[in-house]
Amino acid sequence: MPPLPHVTHLLSEAPDTCDAAVVLTYDERLLRRKRLETLDGDGFMIDLPHLTNLDEYWGVALDDGRKIAIRPAEEAVLVITGDLPRLAWHIGNRHTPCEIGTETLVIREDHVLEAMLKGLGAGISRAQRPFTPEKGAYGTGRTMGHAHAPSHGHGPHHDHEHGHSHG
Repeated sequence: MPPLPHVTHLLSEAPDTCDAAVVLTYDERLLRRKRLETLDGDGFMIDLPHLTNLDEYWGVALDDGRKIAIRPAEEAVLVITGDLPRLAWHIGNRHTPCEIGTETLVIREDHVLEAMLKGLGAGISRAQRPFTPEKGAYGTGRTMGHAHAPSHGHGPHHDHEHGHSHG
């Protein structure tokens, strides 16, 4: 069996031609090293120097010359309507990735957050669609889920000093 082609570099912009595509969920688009497979069933290896959010790139270039697009997979999401600024504040307070539109907010399906948002008067509908939430506060990176370790940037006295619990 011949060795798998490897990614030589990430592509920021679409090239003139696209040879194939890979479809990945939001979680799968954050990676460092993994064997991926195109929609055509061709495998290739991605081995990056550090954990990378592939949402920041159009795709990848392989050592065999092919250009592979990265596309978001459809996922189970909640489409939220209502008092968007207030609801966005509560979602953000839980460090939850969120797509922010002019008329809706979109988060991944989560029964606990769904119950909280309904309690706040939100309208909620379920959908199956690509999930591409806002990037980090500085235009790169990711908003991580609510469960986090002290390395998240919060000191040991975070709950007391900021009056908010992460329990």
